[in-house]
Amino acid sequence: MGVGETWNDRYRRHWEQSSAPAVVTADGIWSGRELTRRAGGAAAWLDRCGYPVGHPIPAVLDQSPTAIALALGATLSGRPLAPLGTKLPAADLGAAIAGLGARGVVTTADLADRAGAVAELVDVSVHVLDGVPGEGPEPAHVADPDDVAFIVHTSGTTGAPKAIPVRHRSMVARCDVYGSVVPMGAGDRYCSASPFHHTAGISMVYTALGRGCALIPQAWFSIEGWKLAGELGVTVALLVPTMIEMLLTAGALGDAEPGHLQYGAAPIHPGTLTAALAALPRTRFVQIFGQTEMSPFTHLPHEDHVRALAGRLDLLSTVGRPVPGVEVRLDHADEDGVGELVFRGPHAFVVDDDGWRRSGDLGTVDGDGYIRILNRKDDKIIRGGENIYPIEVETALLEHPGVREVAVVGVPDRRLGEIVLAAVVATDPARPPEVDDLVAHARQRIAHFKVPEMIQFVPELPRTVSGKVMRRALVS
Repeated sequence: MGVGETWNDRYRRHWEQSSAPAVVTADGIWSGRELTRRAGGAAAWLDRCGYPVGHPIPAVLDQSPTAIALALGATLSGRPLAPLGTKLPAADLGAAIAGLGARGVVTTADLADRAGAVAELVDVSVHVLDGVPGEGPEPAHVADPDDVAFIVHTSGTTGAPKAIPVRHRSMVARCDVYGSVVPMGAGDRYCSASPFHHTAGISMVYTALGRGCALIPQAWFSIEGWKLAGELGVTVALLVPTMIEMLLTAGALGDAEPGHLQYGAAPIHPGTLTAALAALPRTRFVQIFGQTEMSPFTHLPHEDHVRALAGRLDLLSTVGRPVPGVEVRLDHADEDGVGELVFRGPHAFVVDDDGWRRSGDLGTVDGDGYIRILNRKDDKIIRGGENIYPIEVETALLEHPGVREVAVVGVPDRRLGEIVLAAVVATDPARPPEVDDLVAHARQRIAHFKVPEMIQFVPELPRTVSGKVMRRALVS
């Protein structure tokens, strides 16, 4: 048996007998006691469906009070829930279900057709929870710190989603690490419209509850949802920069005013940050960098955002410095100091045999400890034998006032092997900058061989549901 606190212990300490709000929606509030009883009812429903203790339960769910109660009922009764992306191709969903070795899949009434179609591919049963779970006693199961609390899947952008088991020990550590950089606790209300299956969805649900912070669940991002979060008293929120841009364009960012706003998935444009700080003058911004297998790795705190706009714009092209308790090293660094970033910390869900997590990201670490991500190992462009890192080119082009967003990728070339393609989202789509002007702008800032040979204007960049740019889609 492992020794130490489980996430179930942490949950019970905060919520088992609490009358404080735990789940807050426009339809009403569940106290901690009510959430616990709803989780107990969900566990009893899983008993009736025949799911054994210790076995994973695939779930086709969007974020909602019902999904939260079902996840908690599974964890508290020793059955790790494994939410799957409700918008993934059926084949990917089927492969994920088969990979878990499960005999059934759970879902809600609004997604029953979707779950049923996928289940037919892999010949498993579908169990539909219609409405919120009834109330029941809290499960008496006693967890071990090394038991799996839930399962989160990678995004599947480079293949089928991969199952990542999240053990109680790591989840408890994640609650503590997160609290050191994004303060949240009793009295706070957390909101993220990230997909429930994503680590920014279910992992943050467990993180917030594990710190005694209430939830404002939302299935998907919308401007109306952000306004509602403001009305419901959000104090800690998670957005990605594209969401911030959308809210600014709609004049709605200030409709909610959290004390802390966490963002990730991509750097924030200086112009976007300036406008966001003006709209939310009392909000503290923090960038978080991590992966499904371990998050956070690093953070860029509010003070660095202020320093950036005061003349240190280079800070915005970094992901900050390691969070407390995390070690970082560079593996196989080249003559320019570029190597693979490798991290170690107590909150990792998956590590290699030596206890470190190899990120797959190439980057640098400067003398002050700031980390700059240059690209994924397999995104590096090799043009005529010269290494080009997409973010170098993207950073240069983003300094042009006519560029709102840009993604750079290598495309095949018979003579040079690869050449540089830049996909640009114009600040004013009706009047995009001249290509020659962008080329001249880039030549003043980066080496000639890094300047894009091809520039294409696009209405938007292809992204995953979590907001990350899918560079491969630009050349597919």
